Amino acid sequence: MSPSELQQYLHDHIPLSAAMQVAVQSVSPESIVLKAPLAPNINHRDTVFGGSASALCILAAWSLLNTRLQQAGLDCRLVIQRNTMDYVMPVAGDFSARSALAQPDDWPQFVRMLTRKGKGRIAVNAELVFDGQVAGKLTGEFVALSKG
Repeated sequence: MSPSELQQYLHDHIPLSAAMQVAVQSVSPESIVLKAPLAPNINHRDTVFGGSASALCILAAWSLLNTRLQQAGLDCRLVIQRNTMDYVMPVAGDFSARSALAQPDDWPQFVRMLTRKGKGRIAVNAELVFDGQVAGKLTGEFVALSKG
């Protein structure tokens, strides 16, 4: 999936991504990078609203799994089960999120469980980046459910 295709998919199917003006910067099997401007995500302190920061990280993590599942030819529903977000510093400008599997070696087991049992769980990390520095870190656990 190209960055423009993923961006269109997000905007069409997850309206919050359009409201946040999320743009897809890069797509690879190892990582997805999303970016967003400050203006539609600003809070009363002229920094990024924490919910927007968390949402961008969740979107980057979800996008990575969704893209990998599509490439593997697996038709399933993908939902987040739980997450934690640590905020390291205020974000006073445009920001991005870069996702990666928490344990890349877990992918084959995740696919095996999804194929055999119709359900698989996997953890994804995302870093919130502002001005070249890590401004936050998300760890999310996602569940994939077979449709058929």
